[in-house]
Amino acid sequence: MAKVTAGRDELGAFAPKFAQLNDGVLFGEVWSREDKLSARDRSIVTVTALISSGILDSSLKFHLQNAKNHGVTKEEISEILTHTAFYAGWPKAWAAFRMAKDVWDEE
Repeated sequence: MAKVTAGRDELGAFAPKFAQLNDGVLFGEVWSREDKLSARDRSIVTVTALISSGILDSSLKFHLQNAKNHGVTKEEISEILTHTAFYAGWPKAWAAFRMAKDVWDEE
């Protein structure tokens, strides 16, 4: 995974510790433990967790793009979101499908 600097770029001056934890720990350490769980699988888990939590903003779009970049296909994301709809809620899935459609149609 490419080095993430979103924390520093967006919040570094306002919340330097949070930015460091975001960029260094979450994306630098946790996401890099591919011997434990692949980045592809982490992307699937993250997308599902965000939808379940009702996080349907630019964070979800970033992680949908990340899932695509890690090899999740259009057919797979469709199945993941359909499955998630039954556990997280139909309206949340609708919102996620709109974003996923944009991400995968960018091909």
